[in-house]
Amino acid sequence: MPQTALNRRFSVAPMMAWTDRHCRMFHRTMTSQSVLYTEMVTTGALIYGDRDRYLSYNDGEHPVALQLGGSNPKELSECAKMAEDYGYDEVNLNVGCPSDRVQNNMIGACLMAHPAIVRDCLGEMQQAVGIPITVKHRLGIDDLDSDEHLHGFISTVKESGCKTFIIHARKAILDGLSPKDNRDIPPLQYERAYAIKQLNPELEVILNGGIKTLETCLEHLKYIDGVMVGREAYHNPYMLIDVDTVIYGSAPKDVLTRAQVLEAYFPYIEQQLSNGVALNHILRHLLGLFHGERGGKQFRRVISENAHKPGAGIDVLQLALEKLT
Repeated sequence: MPQTALNRRFSVAPMMAWTDRHCRMFHRTMTSQSVLYTEMVTTGALIYGDRDRYLSYNDGEHPVALQLGGSNPKELSECAKMAEDYGYDEVNLNVGCPSDRVQNNMIGACLMAHPAIVRDCLGEMQQAVGIPITVKHRLGIDDLDSDEHLHGFISTVKESGCKTFIIHARKAILDGLSPKDNRDIPPLQYERAYAIKQLNPELEVILNGGIKTLETCLEHLKYIDGVMVGREAYHNPYMLIDVDTVIYGSAPKDVLTRAQVLEAYFPYIEQQLSNGVALNHILRHLLGLFHGERGGKQFRRVISENAHKPGAGIDVLQLALEKLT
């Protein structure tokens, strides 16, 4: 399928174990314009593993971007070409993940200490493909978190020709904090991301980290080019229902209720079940749909207790819906 023109004014962040193809199709029932990202996929998984397993997606997901993890320019360029051949609209390089496992393989946030490597990786990736290559990074790591280091990192990396920088507006603490703690404990510093845009007006700067409402998105968009929302979009997915009108300015239309969103997703669920996909692999992404609504806890309980059972089918979802009335 031909690539879709990208408008990164709003995107849903790549999140490990969460933003798989079932999740992305669910999100697409509520927003047609947001850019959706895959979970991070390592170069090794694509080069030595089952690439179709990692790269397959549904045509309805566009615009969709693949996030890669790696630090070898040749391998990253090879994987970027795979992504282009599969029809992805963008390839993003992960320079923000703080886990020990990826650090040991020179993947993720540890690369913030090596801007020249990041520059070389992005440069080779861009030479290999015609689709956009972007980078997602932190404000810094450990003691390398000064403005001087951050601006030096940006200055070096943009020599690659990369024009889009997605900034998780907190540093990562690689020595002493878990990946989970790294999503909360280091303080958010949005002004430092704003400053990157002010100092580099030619770059597209996307802000990520701690964003919970569309009203907050609009405030940030006064200073930068786009916002990327992560956990809030997953745990409270119905926030996506107004993205196209509020963020992209699309003409108002009848807004689907939560129940109607679910109805719109039913054909996809049935198709996946007919293909042998286990029900719980699909429904786990729906648990937050009725967040804060009457019957929401019972809805989640029915799914959590039944969707994993052998042979579980669409009747589980129908039973869960009955708890909302």
